Amino acid sequence: MQKLGYHHGNLRQALVDAALVLIEAKGPTGFTLSEAAKNAGVTPAAVYRHFDGREDLIAEAALQGFGIFAERMEKAYDGGKPNALRAFEAAGQAYLDFARAHRGHYIAMFESGLPLQRSPELNQAAMDAQKVLHTAAVELSKNIPTEKRPPPQMFAAHIWALSHGVVELFARGTPGERSPFPAEQLLESGMGIYLRGLGLIAPD
Repeated sequence: MQKLGYHHGNLRQALVDAALVLIEAKGPTGFTLSEAAKNAGVTPAAVYRHFDGREDLIAEAALQGFGIFAERMEKAYDGGKPNALRAFEAAGQAYLDFARAHRGHYIAMFESGLPLQRSPELNQAAMDAQKVLHTAAVELSKNIPTEKRPPPQMFAAHIWALSHGVVELFARGTPGERSPFPAEQLLESGMGIYLRGLGLIAPD
């Protein structure tokens, strides 16, 4: 495994970067603090200057991951451009793109078993990431008759669950290799079926 090392005294971030590599390779519980320290090029004792233990280190990786995730979602949504429907679909696709580009962060965020309430900062970061889909759902819901309109929170939660399911089953690891369809197509068609059911996309 590649030894990362650290420069300019940024030991805290070097440890997070080392942990991300280990999380991706071995899972959130498959490595030790000593391994993270070794890959960062420092002694194990140096880790405790910045983190109380492995869970604290993983929590920091998750916190940074949610920040990156929220930025990607915001960029994909692009303020609702070119229209509410396309922007909503782009936000859903950003979920898949993030999981592929930041596997270590994704695992720390969603597969480490750490509660989001572990710290106010982590909980707020997770809420900020979800806020993008909620905003998109609110805007898109304006095109649905009031009597048929689901609560925006439910609308957003459905798309979050669909995106997460596609990532978990078909976009990462061995299960993903079993899918006869690309993850992008699965996500796009699944969202299409859902949005068509709400009357937001015309029937074929």
